[in-house]
Amino acid sequence: MTDTVLFDLYIFSFAAILGYQTISQVPQLLHTPLMSATNAISGVSLIGSLVAAGSNYNHVSTILGFVAIVCATINVVGGFLITDRILKMFKNNKKT
Repeated sequence: MTDTVLFDLYIFSFAAILGYQTISQVPQLLHTPLMSATNAISGVSLIGSLVAAGSNYNHVSTILGFVAIVCATINVVGGFLITDRILKMFKNNKKT
């Protein structure tokens, strides 16, 4: 294994552990704003994947860009559906 790959694995592991610890410490009251923020981040990654797929560097970048588009789209749509469902739980259904 080269030093670059080992360093990249170290950074990935550190980011995964840090992300898990950060998300697990969020109180339930803040889950809806947090979902909205992650939807925005997923939207940015969707734009980046569109650029990667449309750049026509080679076939691999186009295929990987398409896979990234599909994954980011699923993430954005799922995030909005979950956020909408959470917000509906807090609406008052009684008509006064």
